Amino acid sequence: MTDTRAGFVALIGEPNAGKSTLLNRMVGAKVSIVTHKVQTTRARIRGVAMEGQSQIVFVDTPGLFRPRRRLDRAMVAAAWGGAADADVVVLLVEAHRGITEGVENILAALRERADGQTVALAINKIDRVKSEALLSLTKDLNDSFPFAETFMISAEKGHGVADLRTWLADRLPEGPWLYPEDQIADLPMRMIAAEITREKLTLRLHQELPYQLTVETENWEDRKDGSAKIDQLIYVVRDGHKGIVLGNKGETIKAVGKAAREELEEFLGRKVHLFLQVKVRANWLEEAERYSEMGLEFKDGNT
Repeated sequence: MTDTRAGFVALIGEPNAGKSTLLNRMVGAKVSIVTHKVQTTRARIRGVAMEGQSQIVFVDTPGLFRPRRRLDRAMVAAAWGGAADADVVVLLVEAHRGITEGVENILAALRERADGQTVALAINKIDRVKSEALLSLTKDLNDSFPFAETFMISAEKGHGVADLRTWLADRLPEGPWLYPEDQIADLPMRMIAAEITREKLTLRLHQELPYQLTVETENWEDRKDGSAKIDQLIYVVRDGHKGIVLGNKGETIKAVGKAAREELEEFLGRKVHLFLQVKVRANWLEEAERYSEMGLEFKDGNT
């Protein structure tokens, strides 16, 4: 039997560089998105792709930008944390935007941080520029950092993505797969949907509630028109928290629902009808089942 390979790949780049689109192309039909992990010490897993005998585990890295707020700094730190733990890093640069100040900052950070790490360059949205500009951009970027390989891609249209995936598969360390193949295919989308909504709540509410609420997908209905109807419950520990989650005239819950629905539609590639309800459940923080659903270890006592 052919030796298996498995490892972590971090897609980095500025916000809106096309990371999510590329990821969706990479994971394709044979795989499923793996739920975000809550632990801050490990890179969060975003998706898994199979390529031959290789299992490529993509880690979640938020878009890299100049941080202004505490939350921004945390997101940028998480992005670099994900990249540091990865076996291979792929820098995504938009062809039509070229070397922006943001890209220059990322390149400078790579020169400091990526000592000995395999870093590839993927120039995305190549259909938006002429070949001369593309060649010039490729030269300038490769002059500024020793990329292991350069790929010209259109994540949206799929051009060049298969070549990148094959190259990544060959660069991963030999070893057993990190996830059973059947587990990848069967991971419940309900859990993933709940994590997306919980993430949006955390981002919206900042420091107020992140560890005192949880989200469960109560019902999932695939409709004949191809859309999905998803009902979710948001559990909080106190009545006062319910008001914070709902917001003034329901503004907070509406904004969270909209952001979660948009991300779900991007992940699923179809229309989503998302309905959120908030309920008080005083003891959910003591329920082991809630912890395992969030990817956390439940410990007895005060440990």
